[in-house]
Amino acid sequence: MQNNIFSYQIVYFCIDKFILTISITKKMKVTVVGAGNVGATCADVLAKREIANEIVLLDIKEGFAEGKALDIWQTSPINLYDSRTVGSTNDYSKTADSDVVVITSGLPRKPGMSRDDLIATNAGIVKSVTENIVKYSPNAKIIIVSNPLDVMTYCAFLAAKVKPTHLFGMAGVLDTARYRAFLAEELNVSPKDIQAVLMGGHGDTMVPLPRYTTVGGIPVTELISTEKLDEIIERTKFGGGEIVKLLGTSAWYAPGAAAAQMVEAIVRDQKRIFPVCAWLTGEYGLKDIYLGVPVVLGKNGIERIIELDLNADEKALLAESAIAVKDVMNVLDEMNAQNA
Repeated sequence: MQNNIFSYQIVYFCIDKFILTISITKKMKVTVVGAGNVGATCADVLAKREIANEIVLLDIKEGFAEGKALDIWQTSPINLYDSRTVGSTNDYSKTADSDVVVITSGLPRKPGMSRDDLIATNAGIVKSVTENIVKYSPNAKIIIVSNPLDVMTYCAFLAAKVKPTHLFGMAGVLDTARYRAFLAEELNVSPKDIQAVLMGGHGDTMVPLPRYTTVGGIPVTELISTEKLDEIIERTKFGGGEIVKLLGTSAWYAPGAAAAQMVEAIVRDQKRIFPVCAWLTGEYGLKDIYLGVPVVLGKNGIERIIELDLNADEKALLAESAIAVKDVMNVLDEMNAQNA
């Protein structure tokens, strides 16, 4: 009799857990705006890993998102997942009540196009997208992937009028992935065992931190020469440009996967520590700027900014990177003032 009662309790517990799991999964909806290479890759990774019950892919080009979403959905019987992908041509009502939104919209820089031209073009796109997203999903956590990354995150923040902990940029996750991949290749070790921190802007002023880079818990400086490490850091800074030279276009597998990893940390409340383009309000002596710093990422978005004890050289590099990012932010401010 006691055995039967115990069995029933186990069954009831399992059923409760099963119902709870289903209810949590059904509530989760993720939207990816921009069905190009990066956006479609992000949606594909989200679906395969069953990070959300519904994944909406939206694009301005007629039928493009619908086609990509259908193609992804048709891999579900092969890859054995249940996440449903749906596409939409510029119908933001389909994105309503999204828990997380990834914005990849924007045009690549073309020959003859100045930095200011690129900012003006993509700022208009990102502003419009963000306003529409917030209209239908006011409580969504928003991840910006559009370039130029730091200033586009700032642009979205101005348009969204939400808490800065709910809107941030994806750059550091991608940059540290490249850094770790290069180190793994050089050291002939698994990239799984490499941990690293990278700060600053997304570009050639980024600040990889060798002092906070470890391989299986061993400081990387004990495993590699200073000269070779410096070469890897420089390669990391221009990692995106290396891909462009090889492909004739920007990367998409790693950026898409990096954005999906951030979504997973939020949806599953993982409290992951990632370098994220975040709004600073005095941290590291910097204020009113979007800049890459380590944060704790969970269901509330950025739950905490981690302040590392940087040495004098690291502080100087971060300050230099902040100046470069602020200069670009000022360009956007001046454009907004002229259009006001």
